[in-house]
Amino acid sequence: MARINDNFLKLPGSYLFSEVGKRRRAYIEAHPEAEVISLGIGDVTLPLTPTAVEALKRGADEMSRAETFRGYGPEQGYAFLREAIAAVDYAERGISIDPDEIFISDGSKSDTGNIGDIFAAENKVAVCDPVYPVYVDTNAMAGRAGSYDPATGKWDNLIYVPGTADNDFVPGVPDLRGKNAPDLIYLCFPNNPTGTVATKAQLKAWVDYALENDAVILFDGAYEAYITDPEIPHSIYEIPGADECAIEFRSFSKNAGFTGLRCSFTVIPKKLKVGGVSLNALWNRRHSTKFNGTPYIVQLAAASVYTPEGRAQTQALVDHYLVNAGIIRSGLAEAGYKVWGGVNSPYVWLKTPGNMSSWEFFDYLLNELNIVGTPGSGFGPAGAGYFRLTGFGSRENTIKAVERIKGR
Repeated sequence: MARINDNFLKLPGSYLFSEVGKRRRAYIEAHPEAEVISLGIGDVTLPLTPTAVEALKRGADEMSRAETFRGYGPEQGYAFLREAIAAVDYAERGISIDPDEIFISDGSKSDTGNIGDIFAAENKVAVCDPVYPVYVDTNAMAGRAGSYDPATGKWDNLIYVPGTADNDFVPGVPDLRGKNAPDLIYLCFPNNPTGTVATKAQLKAWVDYALENDAVILFDGAYEAYITDPEIPHSIYEIPGADECAIEFRSFSKNAGFTGLRCSFTVIPKKLKVGGVSLNALWNRRHSTKFNGTPYIVQLAAASVYTPEGRAQTQALVDHYLVNAGIIRSGLAEAGYKVWGGVNSPYVWLKTPGNMSSWEFFDYLLNELNIVGTPGSGFGPAGAGYFRLTGFGSRENTIKAVERIKGR
């Protein structure tokens, strides 16, 4: 008799962003006259850059001719893209990453979830709280999270490292050592959802902790393009020793607008081993077995991001969304809200007014101001009483939303 994976039955409700979308659609159906502004789900609104579009067209043209047609490509990604990534994202920052340490994929969301395939189910997992829900939910699906307690909003087998107003939502290393220390540690900077960043000293503390306790850091750097402070590291590998304890995930979604194209990459240094086993080799085996590669034309478009013209055009996209985030941050501050993020990040994190819960504030914004955001409690128990807005809306809608909030 067939059996299901019972761990899926332990998951509470629906995925956070699916729930936000469902409530938004229900409200619009009930109020078709309302002008609803969505600053909740982190989807981009500007079109692809001209260089990316030209690359897609060129790739499609190649695919239309027998002499240049391409079928299955290398599962790890084409050399032209991996070499560009190694040269621009790493070598230009003084980091030595070889192209064969880079794996092209269809999204860092996929890879941060799928990376658990190469780790044993009994590994202890630490997540910062609040946290991007994928880290928690995928470990729950794999059986590492234990049981969910609705009263606390926590899984009993996860280690939660809280980010609070007291530490400016940059969690420090836990006071756990030896057999009590986590085996896998998820970090995300610039952080989703709080928009906060970690200094070199703060990241060094995590790297030193991982090396001391034989842990592996799973570092989500999907928003590194939004870092404007020259003192803030763009990669975990700017920290000495990180290539022996960290895996890094990057995405083209939020910098180059590839949310509809799907392209990302994961870096696993060959120095990184667990019990003497190369994680690079394990991921290569998993990747080659379960993934047939990102489409050739999409990889051409991604490679165009690294040309001089592509870099300038991509930076213009990032700058646009950073201005939006700044408008939200300054507007909320003027309206009396306590805010974080919005400087080195497209996300703005805010304290809900009075004693409103995160979902009560969601309902207030939607029903009274026709604005959609994301409840902080959906990112974990430490997010209760907080809320996330994104700078990924249009400029016009961003300004309108802030004016509505300031007008109340």
